[in-house]
Amino acid sequence: MAASGIAGAGLTLLNCFSSTASSSSSTRCRTRSLTMAVSTDQKPKTTERLTLRKSEEAFAAAKELMPGGVNSPVRAFKSVGGQPIIIDSVKGSRMWDIDGNEYIDYVGSWGPAIIGHADDQVLAALSETMKKGTSFGAPCLLENTLAEMVIAAVPSIEMVRFVNSGTEACMGALRLARAFTGKEKIIKFEGCYHGHADPFLVKAGSGVATLGLPDSPGVPKAATNETLTAPYNDIAAVEKIFEDNKGDIAVVFLEPVVGNAGFITPKPDFLSALRKITKENNALLVFDEVMTGFRLSYGGAQEYFGITPDITTLGKIIGGGLPVGAYGGRRDIMETVAPAGPMYQAGTLSGNPLAMTAGIQTLKRIKEAGTYEYLDNITGELVQGIVEAGKKAGHAMCGGHINGMFGFFFTEGPVYNFTDAKKSDTEKFAKFFWGMLAEGVYLAPSQFEAGFTSLAHTSDDIKKTIAAAERVFREI
Repeated sequence: MAASGIAGAGLTLLNCFSSTASSSSSTRCRTRSLTMAVSTDQKPKTTERLTLRKSEEAFAAAKELMPGGVNSPVRAFKSVGGQPIIIDSVKGSRMWDIDGNEYIDYVGSWGPAIIGHADDQVLAALSETMKKGTSFGAPCLLENTLAEMVIAAVPSIEMVRFVNSGTEACMGALRLARAFTGKEKIIKFEGCYHGHADPFLVKAGSGVATLGLPDSPGVPKAATNETLTAPYNDIAAVEKIFEDNKGDIAVVFLEPVVGNAGFITPKPDFLSALRKITKENNALLVFDEVMTGFRLSYGGAQEYFGITPDITTLGKIIGGGLPVGAYGGRRDIMETVAPAGPMYQAGTLSGNPLAMTAGIQTLKRIKEAGTYEYLDNITGELVQGIVEAGKKAGHAMCGGHINGMFGFFFTEGPVYNFTDAKKSDTEKFAKFFWGMLAEGVYLAPSQFEAGFTSLAHTSDDIKKTIAAAERVFREI
């Protein structure tokens, strides 16, 4: 499968593309008037056609009910100015807000919607499952079915434990790595986000990067004393940490392709070098594949790159859009987990029948022939079209994709790590974001988040998006 990337793993820089994707498209008519407060410096002229009165009213009420008006910080639009749109419904590649505006969606619930939103087959299966009950708090046969599918697909997983979120999966994987090795120090990478557990909130990505927050208040020093950080793609820095902490490193923990500092791919041999150094030092290697799992390939990033970690964390796609997470790995490691072993971890709703059903149906669909070739084709056309349109309009840009995951930065690049990503013109990104929103295209509301396509996205969706980008780039 072909792929284009910001850097590494045999991937090419989008800066070097010479072909031009088709951008001919019929222009959707809009008669919208701006009613919400957006920074004058950030909004392009197209924003004046956007009506968000009901969203504004709903968000004003939400701020009195929930911290910042949201239940996850990146949703608050802090890095792009203004306030979030309030979603009413989703279907296929589209979403609609409570003001009736329609958008082509490239967030996909932050990754799970790989076959499209509200898929008819998934909904039908959920309807049948709900007739039997929504939660048992006891084993159900569906857990076996999804476990068998995950184990068959992911090279590193011989046993799996289902949980309820990616954060919970990473918490469990970290505790497991420390329990199995008998060591406590961990290495993570700057800009990589592994959920909001205390040991991971050191130079983290996702909402932490989006909001420009320092390491979070409320995290005791003792919780992060054993967390060591290195720049992503810098194997020399990792080697030095091992040299300075001989015999003390339990685990190297990373996103094999970064999605929480923007889309950043590994340099050639970076992942293989990590695999080598961890084996040489009796440390474990954990791939956080909450984003990349079943998205870069059916077997995740580890299958795509041919590097097998000791433990893998999963989420998003394996629940088909319902709350889910999982961690799994070698049998000897996983047998450390209670009740098979002494490392305790539990969850009331873990393996609940609804999440298992949605996950089973989703994995069945993406296992079909041609899935990743289709995602590669449409995503490549999308990113190439956007980056070339931006450059043609005089903007510094770079970007890339691997199958159904993509990203672009408002900087010349190349982007190899979070320090490089931070060179992006975030004010220009904010203008682009609002311009695209007014054109009916919903992108992640942060320069430092990856984007996602789905099997529901059509060639027409891609062409409309590129045409919209061309209009917005001319205005900003």
